[in-house]
Amino acid sequence: MNKTNVFIVIAAYNEEMVIEDVIDEIQHHNYHNIVVVDDGSKDFTFDKSKKKGVIALRHRINRGKGAAVKTGIVAANRLGADVIVTIDGDGQHDPSDIKNLTEPIICENIEVVLGVRRKIKGEMPYIKIIANKIGNLVTFLLYGIHVSDSQSGYRAYSRYAAKIIDTKADKYEYDSKVIREINNNRLSFKEVPIQVRYTEYSMGKAQKQGFINGLKTMFRMIWGMIV
Repeated sequence: MNKTNVFIVIAAYNEEMVIEDVIDEIQHHNYHNIVVVDDGSKDFTFDKSKKKGVIALRHRINRGKGAAVKTGIVAANRLGADVIVTIDGDGQHDPSDIKNLTEPIICENIEVVLGVRRKIKGEMPYIKIIANKIGNLVTFLLYGIHVSDSQSGYRAYSRYAAKIIDTKADKYEYDSKVIREINNNRLSFKEVPIQVRYTEYSMGKAQKQGFINGLKTMFRMIWGMIV
């Protein structure tokens, strides 16, 4: 397997200020199979992505991060991806970690690799540390599997895992629902540490997965188990 089989899926919403830099940085690390899914942005995210020569797709309305990721994964599968890496479009994720995420799939036949952020005060905002721990606990109680970072969107999937994982979640709970799918389908998984860059831009976004949005996510997860 070579790098031509690795596809990078970027879910983006109103990221016109940084999307070109995100694409450039990924390409700098020699990954050129890139799918950008513009989730109904009101700015020029789609146009700027398309100008970079990547595969640019667009939702006509804002459906949610999970929906954008799923659209990108389906597209990558149809284009023959062997490994799919999902990465956020706001520049928080470091593309130098892509190799660490894909190697367990390529070399060890692992099905899913989960990126784990370091939860250290001063490196991760304290409120995000608390929210992350709560999210991990709720994910364990609902889905019966313990992971160190249930909310991280920086992940890698084998071709098989990308095809078999089936979640109806369209918003931020998608990341946690993937954990349920790992458990239900008995998929092998591995956790690897990733770097996260908390910039003024990324932390100031209205649509980020902050504390309030995190509570809404947990409510939808719990409600989804009831109804």
